[in-house]
Amino acid sequence: MELLRLAVAARRVGVHPGTLRLWANEGKVPVVWVGRERRFSSAALEELTGGPGAGGRREALYVRVSGTSGQESSLAAQEAELRASASGTVVAVFKDRASGLRESRPGLDRLLKRAARGEFTHVRVTHGDRLARFGAGWLTQVLAHHHVTVEVLHVKGAAGGMEELLDDFMSLVATFAGRMYGLRSREARRRLLAEAEVRMENPATGVGVGVGVGVEGERRG
Repeated sequence: MELLRLAVAARRVGVHPGTLRLWANEGKVPVVWVGRERRFSSAALEELTGGPGAGGRREALYVRVSGTSGQESSLAAQEAELRASASGTVVAVFKDRASGLRESRPGLDRLLKRAARGEFTHVRVTHGDRLARFGAGWLTQVLAHHHVTVEVLHVKGAAGGMEELLDDFMSLVATFAGRMYGLRSREARRRLLAEAEVRMENPATGVGVGVGVGVEGERRG
């Protein structure tokens, strides 16, 4: 029987070392202690993954609410529903409190990074728009590139109610308003710099006139 260190065993199973350590602490996989270091038997890992060379079905759950606070119960309800319907091992849960219109979300960013490392085979959400309001198809393709399948528990229908839709709408308005304001500010600065450059090149206008007159006056004096 081969005994593997934590990092090697995690690569063998295809999960993050922290995930394998958690499974060991929860008693999901047996551990052999060598001094103060835990080791994992190759036989136990094969049983965990379903046989030699088999990665098994490893699920990552993604739950999201639009509000930044006050919707913890909704996050918990989504996670509970996904766990109850899981057909594989749940290896990670990613949570976001952000609009589904935002391209960059902390939980989603972590999910994509760990998907690239091959830590799970499936990503599951309760509704398609939990993953993204728009562009979910692109995210599905990116994950498929890493051999990760996206599964939607409730294929038809949208998540949330009118309040969440209004939150997303306000987020969209705020995003565009911020971009427009930024463009206007940059344009104003550009015009100011251009005007200053013209005045420096042509002292006959603006401030340069006063300086020229003063110098000429001194010469005449």
